[in-house]
Amino acid sequence: MIKSSFKLQVYDLVRKIPQGQVMTYGQIAQILGKPKAARAVGNVLHYNSSLQVPCHRVVNKKGRVAFNFAHGGATKQYQLLLKEGVKFKDKLHAILK
Repeated sequence: MIKSSFKLQVYDLVRKIPQGQVMTYGQIAQILGKPKAARAVGNVLHYNSSLQVPCHRVVNKKGRVAFNFAHGGATKQYQLLLKEGVKFKDKLHAILK
């Protein structure tokens, strides 16, 4: 069970990621003082139902989008980031696990 305060901290930090930029799950966990909680950050964002939290701006440690992005899959996350000006080496590289 993920504590509510941790969830709120994740949401607050992700809301601060500027358009056109990304962070990794691990970076978010590190900033929140929980360096081994990258997976927990991912779980929090996967169940995010608010469009006020730009969870599409969070990528894995390899800079790739989430294969199971909750709001339309990896291709949708990739498209959202491209629309914001985020650069990837290529589409295949961006989406592979």
